Amino acid sequence: MNQTKSRINYTGSDESMTQAFTHSCLGKLLVMTGILIVLLIVAYFTAPTEKEMRDEINDDVMQCLEMNDSIRGDRIDDYVNNIGFIFTTADSTKEGQEWREIFDKYNHIEIYRHAFFTTAYVYNNILTEGSRVGIGAFGVVVPTMNFNDFLLRVGPMHKGYNQKLIQTGTIPDTDLGTNPNIHEYHYKRNPDD
Repeated sequence: MNQTKSRINYTGSDESMTQAFTHSCLGKLLVMTGILIVLLIVAYFTAPTEKEMRDEINDDVMQCLEMNDSIRGDRIDDYVNNIGFIFTTADSTKEGQEWREIFDKYNHIEIYRHAFFTTAYVYNNILTEGSRVGIGAFGVVVPTMNFNDFLLRVGPMHKGYNQKLIQTGTIPDTDLGTNPNIHEYHYKRNPDD
């Protein structure tokens, strides 16, 4: 039995060696790996620095604080606003500066540089493990913040530790009348008893 007839003969084919290589599984895999390596190299050199990331996140925090001064709808409003924050800057108003001081009093932002991207997290007394508020890659910082991630005021949980949580009031002693004469019915007894 001759098995050479079932093999593809590239010498008699119209395809060149490079076309045959790129049409093979190994060739496609190597081309995709090459493209991925080029993208990772570009991502490594274009990831935002800590200063760029901090400046952009601070601006986005101010925009988030300004936007939440108005009526909000649902969670999609946060996503739409975050996309808009990429291309705009915050207004500089006196009220905004007061909000910024309150924000800085109870929250702090940490920037983490990874190999191919940068992330920003906000930490406060409520979110001790932090909440991601931004991702930076390819020279662009995309905010992922939500107004509920920020702690802007602190107050006591209840009035005092010596206060009773359940207040028992006094029930007035009024005459409610007499109880009706109810006979219990049991399935083993005569119902007329």
